[in-house]
Amino acid sequence: MNKTIVNILLISLGISSVFAGEVKGNVKYIGKPPKVKSLRMDADPVCASAHKEKAKAESFVVDSNGNLANVIVYLKDVKFSGKTPSEPVVLDQAGCVYTPHVMGVQAGQPVKILNSDATMHNIHGLPKVNREFNFGMPKTLKEKTINFDKSEDVFVIKCDVHPWMKSYTQVFDHPYFSVTDKDGSFSIPNVPDGTYEIVAWQEKFGSKRTLSQKVTVKSGEAVVNFEFSRPKKK
Repeated sequence: MNKTIVNILLISLGISSVFAGEVKGNVKYIGKPPKVKSLRMDADPVCASAHKEKAKAESFVVDSNGNLANVIVYLKDVKFSGKTPSEPVVLDQAGCVYTPHVMGVQAGQPVKILNSDATMHNIHGLPKVNREFNFGMPKTLKEKTINFDKSEDVFVIKCDVHPWMKSYTQVFDHPYFSVTDKDGSFSIPNVPDGTYEIVAWQEKFGSKRTLSQKVTVKSGEAVVNFEFSRPKKK
């Protein structure tokens, strides 16, 4: 039996392929980054008191070496017939900030939303393919679980009570995605051998500045790096 057939059988059973590899790499920003903005939380004393220093906006997190955090990196148009994870993805509201700021989830996978704050939040998700949702979480309601039935490009989840609170979610029909850490690194494990299109999305650039390239995985690992830069003025 050739390895391609074994691959398909293992994946269909939800088992990592012995012929799978890891796609990893780094995302950088080239150029002078925009000034980091402080979040104004004075309207809610609970939010303001949760931070020893002023909380910073997470829409563009880049370190001194240009490493860019909160970038969704994923393989595009991948066929996957494995099981959907039952382990929930967690989106927390802590210090009146969403954590994580950017996340990926598989269609049908539970999303557990927490309220770690002693204040009222209102969670308003704005998907276009999946059903829009809008519900309150008073300080006495600490947990609520939702899920998304269909894959969908990035959309916003926000708090209508605290307008600075925004996070971004993308729903996938496969598990081959990652979000960059503070050092700009990402890792997508258990990718079957093959050639794919790999995409990087960052909130400040949006769909107009989504980057993509080809990557080939062959019995081991593949390394892919991305570089975002500010568009030149015309």
